[in-house]
Amino acid sequence: MLTHFNIIHSVLHYQVCMGIRASDRSVLAVPASHVTGLVAITLSMFLVGARVIIMGEFKAAPFLELAARERMTHTLVVPAIYILLLRDPSFNRTDLSCWRIGGYGGAPMPGPTIEALAKKLPGLVLQNAYGATETPSPVTVIPAGNQAAHLASVGQVVPCGDVRIMDEDGREVPIGEPGELWIGGPMIVPGYWDNPEATAREFASGYWKSGDIGSIDADGYVYVFDRKKDMINRAGYKVYCAEVESVLSAHPDVVEVALVAQPDPVLGEKSRAFVVARSPALSTEMVRAYCAEHLADYKVPDFVTFLDAPLPRNANGKVLKRQLRG
Repeated sequence: MLTHFNIIHSVLHYQVCMGIRASDRSVLAVPASHVTGLVAITLSMFLVGARVIIMGEFKAAPFLELAARERMTHTLVVPAIYILLLRDPSFNRTDLSCWRIGGYGGAPMPGPTIEALAKKLPGLVLQNAYGATETPSPVTVIPAGNQAAHLASVGQVVPCGDVRIMDEDGREVPIGEPGELWIGGPMIVPGYWDNPEATAREFASGYWKSGDIGSIDADGYVYVFDRKKDMINRAGYKVYCAEVESVLSAHPDVVEVALVAQPDPVLGEKSRAFVVARSPALSTEMVRAYCAEHLADYKVPDFVTFLDAPLPRNANGKVLKRQLRG
């Protein structure tokens, strides 16, 4: 249940943390029925009197043409869209010099993608924004200009927000230790419509239990490792999918990757990586060897499945891991 009070604080957070102003022109390329399209773009632009240009559906080439024609200065999309834009043949010949704010969320941005964007669009400031419908986004935002120095972080807590890292018993853990993110602040919704059981289960002491596992460092940077339900328990060792996916995304022959759990009668769970490869020469052995160079042995994917088509995603661009699990 999103209240006027929740939404006002959310759009103010976007205005302050991203420096949105009346001269901005934002392209809406994600569903307007989701908090990203509704709050992060549409209502945030309305707050300052800026312009919103609406796309019926996202496709890379039309997006680039529209962004150039309308002199787009701002948008907020999932990392997969940035990857598709960079891969489009028209990217290098499109004038995107007005684009100054590149917001993203929903998934980690691969390091190579950030580097490629910095090289091709030096005037673009990338800002990771982490949030959810229950917040209704954002909870954290990377300070402008700090993304490259904090690749693994989702940013610092917004001015009116509060994030606490809690253990299984609802006790706050020390700085740097992993736990579940409990989120508080004036942007937190009062609960779920006509569902008191879910409200009682997921809200406590003024905080929403996000279901995300992460940590906060001494400088206030927040890290999200994985969804609690997506974390893989391999013989008692915790494998955070986002960490493995981030490593594999840096491989030059990997276009995109998703890691999921697979039941195992001995270890409880093993991991399977679904990989969309840039080169047909990429093999299971090469993927596992690359991971072994950068990760502990228990984090190396047990199985690798190569896909001929892109990863399945919902309308908001998030990977549908339940389809991959089968």
